[in-house]
Amino acid sequence: MSWETICDAADIGNGLGVRALLNGEQVAVFRFDGKLFALDAIDPFTKAAVLSRGILGDLKGQLVVASPIYKQHFNLETGQCLEDDSVSLKTYAVREEAGKVQLAA
Repeated sequence: MSWETICDAADIGNGLGVRALLNGEQVAVFRFDGKLFALDAIDPFTKAAVLSRGILGDLKGQLVVASPIYKQHFNLETGQCLEDDSVSLKTYAVREEAGKVQLAA
């Protein structure tokens, strides 16, 4: 597996997200509770690339990002929408290596 560096680790503070482009796909990368997560950046309900600006939190024991538009919640680990079982986001392998955040290419 090859890895693509998207930013310095210091660029993603805890509770924040950034948007990256990986092989033509927009990816939202988050750091929450010290762990990195990566999901599709496109909100499936509005088709807007806004999920990297979503609100992070814990909902019913699940770490989630809430879309800033209609507030649907997506599990950070699985991409599953909590309000609609038929909708989920693609997830990506992400890691921190030598002070850089990397996505699996």
